[in-house]
Formats: sequence, C-alpha cells, structure tokens
Amino acid sequence: MSLSADQIAVNYPTPTYRFRVSVDREEMLFNAVSGLVHSYETIEYKDGLGGQFQMPGQRGGINISLKRGVVRGQAQLYEWISSISLNQVEKKDISITLTNDAGTELLLTWNVVNAFPIKLTAPDFNASTNEFAIEQLDLVADRFTEQIWTPSIE
Repeated sequence: MSLSADQIAVNYPTPTYRFRVSVDREEMLFNAVSGLVHSYETIEYKDGLGGQFQMPGQRGGINISLKRGVVRGQAQLYEWISSISLNQVEKKDISITLTNDAGTELLLTWNVVNAFPIKLTAPDFNASTNEFAIEQLDLVADRFTEQIWTPSIE
C-alpha cells in the first residue's frame, strides 16, 4: 500500500535540514544548531528502611552552539562576543524554527530566552582541503520553550 504525500507529511518525522534562526528578530543564516536540551539533575533520597528513591532536582544549564559559514562583511557574532566587558553582556532572545521542505510553512519553534555568548571558535585552516570556513558561537541561556504551529485552514 503506497502512501499519499499528505499521509507521508503527517506520519513521518520532519527532516531537520530546513530551519530559520532569528537573533533578536534579525534573521541569520546558520548551517547547524545544537544543544537545545531540557535536563534535570537527579537527587537520590534514602530512607531509614534502606529504600532509595530518585527525584528530579534543579534544571540543567542550556548550552547552545550555532555554526555558520564565514561571509565577508558579516561580523555580528564577533561583535556580540566582543561587547562583553566588565561583567556586562547584551543578552538576546533567539528563535529556531523548523519549516517544511519548501520553507513556506512553520512547523515548530524553539524560543531561547536571555542567551549570551561564551565562546567564538574561528574556522580550522587547512591548505589541503577545499571546505568552507565555518565559525561556531557557543551560548548560554536561561531557558527555552517550544511553540507548535498549527496548519492554517483556508
């Protein structure tokens, strides 16, 4: 039994290669985003009868990595991390939106709150390859939420 395109769109996982990233409402191009992880520390409780219980503790930190190709004249990431001085940093909200294959329909958005850069890694330089120059920005954030987009009915 073959499935129609609509059935495939509903029943199969969404590919991750089509996404948009906005940093404080400025859309930027990245080729990889990683680190959107909700985690909690585990606390072990022991009672007087020898029982052991696992409970969730404090929420774990959120560490996000953004990777993109180096493009002449675009230094927003360097300017952002260079703005850190004397314990002052500009925190920004970031949204990562997964879209359909055509990029026309929003499927799911992760909204990252109060992110700030902690490390900018320059590309690896190697004269024996012809790979693109990729820089990586590592961020720490307070939290993130997910927003599911429902299809519009026309």
